Amino acid sequence: MPTEVALLESHALRVERMGRVDALDKVKSLVMLPDGIHVRTDDVARYFEVSTEVIKKVTQRHRAEVEENGLRLLRGSELRIFHRDMVSLWGGEGSGSYPQAATQLTLYTRRTVLNVAMLLRDSDIARCVRTYLLDAEEDLRASIASLDQRVTRVEGCLVGVGSALQELGPVLSRMSHRLDVLDRKLDVTHQVVGAISLRLTDVSQDIVRLDARMDDFARHLKDLSRSRHS
Repeated sequence: MPTEVALLESHALRVERMGRVDALDKVKSLVMLPDGIHVRTDDVARYFEVSTEVIKKVTQRHRAEVEENGLRLLRGSELRIFHRDMVSLWGGEGSGSYPQAATQLTLYTRRTVLNVAMLLRDSDIARCVRTYLLDAEEDLRASIASLDQRVTRVEGCLVGVGSALQELGPVLSRMSHRLDVLDRKLDVTHQVVGAISLRLTDVSQDIVRLDARMDDFARHLKDLSRSRHS
């Protein structure tokens, strides 16, 4: 795990952690301009509880790096447009509530402020931000290691399951064969039951016909009896 000194000295290590802007608000609330995107040098100095000169010196020494991470210097028409937009966003508090730079304005994004936190040596707030970054990375490494261990245990269990399935293979094959035999026997049984059902249907029809003939015979006997008495 890299140390705080390594983070101060290594540009590559800072680049790796540049996306963790959430670290800023974990340590202290960063008050943004009305656009919710930018802060000024004074705002950055208040956040780190240092003078504006300290912030200016850090950005001057690492100008290329902080510009890569969002530092902007506004002048002329670009500055006037920015002020106009900020006054509009400031809303009901009035244009006089928003402080306007006379000739130029340096702007920082959250990413730029995080960059400064990884460069600024003489600030307790900056140290806290660096500590949070390093601790969060250590927690992530521990979580990954724990996950690796769980995956390893699961893989071990799966190896045992694979061996058990190999042993069950012949048993399952015999069971499958027996089930096939039972299916064939059931088919034959269904055929026999079907044939018996047909035979029973024929017998039922024969009984109906026999009942009809018995009725005819009974009527015939009645007719004979009447004729004898008459």
